Amino acid sequence: MLRVAVVGSGPSGCYTAQNLVQLDPTVCVDVLDRLPCPYGLVRYGVAPDHEKIKSLQGNLRTVLEHERVRFLGGVRVGGAGGLPVERLRELYHAVVYCVGAATDRRLGIPGEELPGSWSATEFVSWYSAHPDAVDAGFVRDARSAVVIGVGNVAVDVARMLVRGMAELSPTDMPQAALTALAASRIREVHVVGRRGPSQARFTTKELRELAGLPETGVRVEPDDLALDPACADPSALPAAQRRNVEVLRGWAEAGARGADRSIRLRFFLRPVELLDDGGRVGAVLFERTEPDGSGGVRGTGRYETVEAQLVLRSVGYRGVPLEGLPFDEESGTVPHEAGRVLDSCFGVPGDYVAGWIKRGPTGVIGTNRPDAKETVTSLLADAPVLLRKAVPEDPVAALRSAGIEPVPWTGWQAIERAEAALGARLGRSVVKLADWNSLLAAARTGS
Repeated sequence: MLRVAVVGSGPSGCYTAQNLVQLDPTVCVDVLDRLPCPYGLVRYGVAPDHEKIKSLQGNLRTVLEHERVRFLGGVRVGGAGGLPVERLRELYHAVVYCVGAATDRRLGIPGEELPGSWSATEFVSWYSAHPDAVDAGFVRDARSAVVIGVGNVAVDVARMLVRGMAELSPTDMPQAALTALAASRIREVHVVGRRGPSQARFTTKELRELAGLPETGVRVEPDDLALDPACADPSALPAAQRRNVEVLRGWAEAGARGADRSIRLRFFLRPVELLDDGGRVGAVLFERTEPDGSGGVRGTGRYETVEAQLVLRSVGYRGVPLEGLPFDEESGTVPHEAGRVLDSCFGVPGDYVAGWIKRGPTGVIGTNRPDAKETVTSLLADAPVLLRKAVPEDPVAALRSAGIEPVPWTGWQAIERAEAALGARLGRSVVKLADWNSLLAAARTGS
């Protein structure tokens, strides 16, 4: 019997487990996660008001409840206090790392470390109740915010900044974040990109949602569209970019409308410095850019200052090295061939990757399906060699001997019950538990 560990229970991990049990009728899979809760970014990255996308948890649940799949939460692999990669190899015939891209890219400009400057990842983790998140007073005393980046995460955080209690209360957002956002005094949010409208990375569905926000106007500068050659005739653009340009042109033509809050979509602005105002961010200095004729932009030497007491950078994710595995610093990925880890110190097949740590932070949730299948195909082709290694009958005993007490599926179900009970007490629906102690205490009631 082939025993496989999948490290990470987000979409890539679940699709990997699903492919394994579908393509091999005897394989047994343990899905390990550092957190006591499954689903990865579907739980901790999808905006709380996106119920349709969050409902994907039902599909992932089906995988984790398969008779030959076992969820083991609270198992840290690598790093301080974690199970060493070398020890994990001894417990399973093969290990598939689906650990995503755990950190964010930096701007590399002066003032980036000022209070009030955060990554969008940190902000999303806070309102999504990630137990590692800190309540940093993101919106406290802020009147204006700048979101640097023009992708879906940037749109998500801009939307969260202007939503009120009525729209956020029905979500599973933790109570502290709900209270803070509902009391926010932010009235203007600037979403800013250094390139043109035709090169923005929004999906059109996400972009259009901004128009439906109550008491919020959306503004686009006609001059930004005029500067982008592709906006004059978008017919040659790929369908997604063409639809985006059409939406942006509509907003630019409509002009500013009176509203309590506004979201301004700005283009051809490159951040140069975050400006200090009494020990915290007070504004962002941008350089105007223009098309360079080769698909990029160049600086113009003209500058613009935008007031902001909150700055969120949303310029991409990046993978981090895992001790015991090779790592390509330039791409932020683990080198591989069709999912097989290359130059592994193990010396024989056994280490595999899937998801963002394999291909980089690209694609949508569905992109993980073919990605996972490619890796699983490689792994199963190696099975005759993998099965030559003797492994323990039940790795859980070995984990416990290493001082690791995994959170079983029943522990996760207990967390779900506790979150439903918390929501009922607060007069809401399900409300997430937002700290390690609460999560682990709830999980113990299901053991």
